[in-house]
Amino acid sequence: MLITPGKLLAKIDSPEDLRKLDRTQLPQVCNELRQYIIDNVSVYGGHFGASLGVVELTVALHYVFNTPDDQLVWDVGHQAYGHKILTGRRDNFHSNRTYGGLSGFPKRKESMYDAFGVGHSSTSISSALGMAVASALQNHHDRQHIAIIGDGAMTAGLAFEGMNHAGATDSNLLIILNDNCMAIDPNVGALKEYLTDITTSHTYNKLRDEVWNMLGKMSNFGKSAQEVVSKVETMMKTAILRQSNLFESLGLRYFGPIDGNDIGHLTEVLNDLKSIPGPKILHCLTVKGKGYGPAEKDQTKWHAPGVFDKITGEIKKKVYDTPQPPKYQDVFGNTLVELAEKNSKIVGVTPAMPSGSSLNIMMKAMPDRAFDVGIAEQHAVTFSAGMATRGEVVYCNIYSTFMQRSYDQVVHDVCMQELPVIFCLDRAGLVGADGPTHHGAYDIAFMRCIPNMIVSSPMNEQELRNLMYTAQLDIIQKGSQAFTIRYPRGNGVMPQWQTPFEEIKIGKGRKIKDGTDIAILTLGPVGNYVVDAHSILEKEGIDVAHYDMRFVKPLDENMLHEIFNLYDRVITVEDGCLQGGFGSAVLEFMIDNGYNARVKRLGIPDSLVEHGEPAELHHECGFDTEGIMHAIRSLMHTGATISL
Repeated sequence: MLITPGKLLAKIDSPEDLRKLDRTQLPQVCNELRQYIIDNVSVYGGHFGASLGVVELTVALHYVFNTPDDQLVWDVGHQAYGHKILTGRRDNFHSNRTYGGLSGFPKRKESMYDAFGVGHSSTSISSALGMAVASALQNHHDRQHIAIIGDGAMTAGLAFEGMNHAGATDSNLLIILNDNCMAIDPNVGALKEYLTDITTSHTYNKLRDEVWNMLGKMSNFGKSAQEVVSKVETMMKTAILRQSNLFESLGLRYFGPIDGNDIGHLTEVLNDLKSIPGPKILHCLTVKGKGYGPAEKDQTKWHAPGVFDKITGEIKKKVYDTPQPPKYQDVFGNTLVELAEKNSKIVGVTPAMPSGSSLNIMMKAMPDRAFDVGIAEQHAVTFSAGMATRGEVVYCNIYSTFMQRSYDQVVHDVCMQELPVIFCLDRAGLVGADGPTHHGAYDIAFMRCIPNMIVSSPMNEQELRNLMYTAQLDIIQKGSQAFTIRYPRGNGVMPQWQTPFEEIKIGKGRKIKDGTDIAILTLGPVGNYVVDAHSILEKEGIDVAHYDMRFVKPLDENMLHEIFNLYDRVITVEDGCLQGGFGSAVLEFMIDNGYNARVKRLGIPDSLVEHGEPAELHHECGFDTEGIMHAIRSLMHTGATISL
């Protein structure tokens, strides 16, 4: 289905075309752009509310600034759909987040207007500051550098680090704070309260309006006007900087708050700010989901709703004839509550992903034992470590891709101190439409090399429950090792999953099927692809043994001795990077113990995997059912030599 843009939007193939319009035409451009986003996302899916909220800001930025020479850096990228449409990608926007189509996030390879690739939160200020410093070194002093960051992203330490550095420079940097009180879920923490105080303080806003009205009459004061302005500015700081001293004390000139959905006022303010040198911050108040009623009312639900009926607001879900397996995240959330009801020491932690990780189930049932710490993965890990020192059993739930941001804390604050934090890594492996910034490709490799760390992955929902149960038992019994449980995005394979808990022996795998020709060793849910292949292979006369290893650290060495004594052809399968991953661990065991076998490793290659449906990406990487069968057939016709 081809979406037709409005009359003005149809003529905008670049920001240069936008800048040819009269300012009085901008409200119509905003209306058409907002409708185009609604039409496209309702049909094709994608992120929604964040981009609707910044339509006016997007238009104003490209209208006022000389992009791409002036550099726009969009934090995270959920809010950048309007930016993509205005920068030459309108007619291809329907391919957004689909296999082979546009990325769901700004991406340097995709457009010269995408000044910095994003996907993880809170990187905009640091990267835009780096650009500003580089421009100064290259004598491009008139170039503008704008970081557009949401208030949720401001809760990350990296944003504060960037502001702290920026304030000590004279760089030509404008930070735009898009304040809508929302990340994916409602914002939390002291910063949210602080921003609310600024925007709702009657004293602040009344005094500010009175002073600026008075300054508008300064032309009558002649030469003394400058002195009066200076005195008034001092009065302003004395009277109201208690409300805005966070940014001012960091050396950033603070402007606002202003209505971020008023295109006329925005263009005026941005034009004024262009001529003010040095680092500065503009505080814009926006409404997430602006212009679409259901998205304004339920902003979490409409962050990325999928396909929906734009008239009724009904989100379209697939209808199944039989009960479907639950999402792994929901198994985690419900299981954690079950365990916490039996063990009063259990607590849950997430960095701003309560609904995404399903920790919101525990937050509702046990609000004093579940913690959303904001977009602050580093803090989440060390906060968990602190609780662990006092005997709390901490389930720290972080998406695999975001765990990368807290690696030092895992090493230094958890494992070096032998603290038993349980890391539940949601979205492990290839996650789909969010693409390479969100694929959980590297956690097996970077977790298994740390001392005092157990690394595991369940093959199905029942195994996830059992590993979560086992992890807290291990803490009670030993209390000296961190425990990682990685599991994928999406639904599992077991409609009936709420089985009684069973303890799993640490480092103990299980044999799924006997065989005589080849041994297949799998880690995690990719083992289900091998199960799907069993009957097909039997018809071809290939007898395959299948082992679900469960743990990559510690490995089940007894099982591996059995395998390498019985088989000279072995295949390993993992939804993780091949370099240093599960297959590498098996090869290390084989070499260290003097075995000689032909080993084929299947997993994520040493290259960035783009976006698409998980099944498409698994096929591309060669570890879906078809890829596994191809590897088996190939290996059946080769000799028994080591394949690295």
